[in-house]
Amino acid sequence: MIRTLLVANRGEIARRVIRTARDMGITTAVVFSDPDAGAPFVRESDVAVHLPGAAPADTYLNIAAIVDAAGAVRADAVHPGYGFLSENAAFARACGAAGLTFVGPRPETIEQMGSKVAAKALMAAAGVPVLPSVPLGGGDDGSGPGIGFPLLVKATYGGGGRGMRVVRAEGDLAEAVASAQREAGAAFGDASVFGERYVEDPRHVEVQVFGDSHGTVVHLFERECSVQRRYQKVIEESPSPAVTPALRAAMGDAAVAAARALGYVGAGTVEFVLEPDGRFWFLEVNTRLQVEHPVTEMVTGLDLVRLQLLVADGEPLPPEAVHASMSGHAIEARLYAEDVAAGYLPATGVLARFNVPTGAGVRVDSGVETGSAVGTNYDAMLAKVIAWAPTRAQAASTLADHLARSAVLGVVSNRELLVHVLRDPEFLAGRTDTGFLSRRSAAALAAPLADRAARARHALAAALVAAAGRRTAAAVQRDVPTGWRNVFSAPQQARYRDALGELDVRYHILADGRVEATVDGAEIEATVRSLHPDAVDMEVGGVRRAYAVAGGFVAGPDGSSTFTEVARFALPSSSTAPGSLLAPMPGTVARVTVAAGDRVSAGDALVVVEAMKMEHAVRAPHGGTVAEVRAREGQQVDTGDVLAIVAEEHRS
Repeated sequence: MIRTLLVANRGEIARRVIRTARDMGITTAVVFSDPDAGAPFVRESDVAVHLPGAAPADTYLNIAAIVDAAGAVRADAVHPGYGFLSENAAFARACGAAGLTFVGPRPETIEQMGSKVAAKALMAAAGVPVLPSVPLGGGDDGSGPGIGFPLLVKATYGGGGRGMRVVRAEGDLAEAVASAQREAGAAFGDASVFGERYVEDPRHVEVQVFGDSHGTVVHLFERECSVQRRYQKVIEESPSPAVTPALRAAMGDAAVAAARALGYVGAGTVEFVLEPDGRFWFLEVNTRLQVEHPVTEMVTGLDLVRLQLLVADGEPLPPEAVHASMSGHAIEARLYAEDVAAGYLPATGVLARFNVPTGAGVRVDSGVETGSAVGTNYDAMLAKVIAWAPTRAQAASTLADHLARSAVLGVVSNRELLVHVLRDPEFLAGRTDTGFLSRRSAAALAAPLADRAARARHALAAALVAAAGRRTAAAVQRDVPTGWRNVFSAPQQARYRDALGELDVRYHILADGRVEATVDGAEIEATVRSLHPDAVDMEVGGVRRAYAVAGGFVAGPDGSSTFTEVARFALPSSSTAPGSLLAPMPGTVARVTVAAGDRVSAGDALVVVEAMKMEHAVRAPHGGTVAEVRAREGQQVDTGDVLAIVAEEHRS
């Protein structure tokens, strides 16, 4: 029996596995990297083993080090979570060789599904519908005989949207293949890719399967994962609003056939694309627990991690899994540290406050907490927030409300996007597909949730707290407790910018705590009840509200806002040369494609910055000549760093 379990992962999935293991009386152990030394999952585990370094290759992808760690804590089994080594057959085999139970399918099964090309052939032989495909990257890439365009270039190994490119014309194929190969090689250690007929904006529907070592294979219904950005899921739900009982039976049968063809043991997911006419096509089998497994748990009442551990121990699937049923509707939203308005760029910082309210039917699986540092070493997901209700509409409303009332201060997040989607009439009508987000502007999705009056209150709160912070930092009266009576009361002015534009805040704190203020010329009468460097309690229009503030992040009972204080924000100024290309995010310069003196056209990719294993091209703002190249490959850059300068071509 499993007595000590090593979780070979990090963040929220490590915490999730630890919770169930504890409930089953199993001692838990984890490994952790340098950046994760203070992470919640390390503290919550019974024991932890440090893996020196920050890069995944040195830590969470280091098979030898993880197997050694399991030996050091005398573990009986290893749970790989998802991502990292969860679908690595060599890791599963190394665990077996060390006498450890790998909580997942057999190495041979992982190998069969590790190659998407081999997996498609096996599925076709089992009668599972598959899309036509063609090998790519061998130097003879043509128009994809028998497939044509549009074509989807995919990494042969791995997933998560990495190494994927849509190609609509033959002239774009070579560059797309090369870029996908680089990204796949960096993310998965294997640069091979292939092409598949691209289905335009289908639904993405997957089926949860489970098998045991006694020959039982079942499916636990479907999950809809169509709301995606860059091939990465953002919102998932179960059941799918598009799946009828007859279609559910057909897709379930196909998923079970796929699992039986593999002799599947453990938890797995068979992914399909679903066309409007009801035809569905095999995508892949994920030989691990999925990020979105909570929605299945909430509609079935099953604990999938518990089932994994039982099956790994050689137990048969229990009756409640073999004869599972669904009740109600569950929706999951992935809360990411990313700047939606800037093109979903990863965001970094320290979470000055992190709180997602819970309640009846609401579950939060998070890997972070107040004080956590969010960097670029690992995935950008902060938490998964899941809501269950008797109906889909109720689940969407509950989830949107809890996200809107969340405090995510210190790091830009996609919280606004999630709430806007959950309240979108098309989403509520069940009309979603994989192009749902691409048909909506980033500006609209990132628009503040607060109404005009709340936005003005938030800007005033930010200005008042900034004044309190400056007072606290001052050398005078440092022994005087912070409060409104200690805040510099001369008339003040601040300018803030958010997704809707700029706000001009002018305020004067009077001796009795009253504040004379205008926001964009509109008068606000406020009274400060308490004021600190991270919070303000103020009364506006007879209504008292408390706000948490961290820099330009403001959260209160009337919603949240994210501002930039213009005077302190690093923007291109008069001292920045015209034509400067600025780094859009912190990261590493992966490639520089030009040299000083080269002629370029508007939109040409001149520098590629890599962050969190994703490549981001920085393109020429206009045609002209490269006057200067400051970036060099391998260089670490921060947001706003000048990478190159293009002198604009002026035609007479």
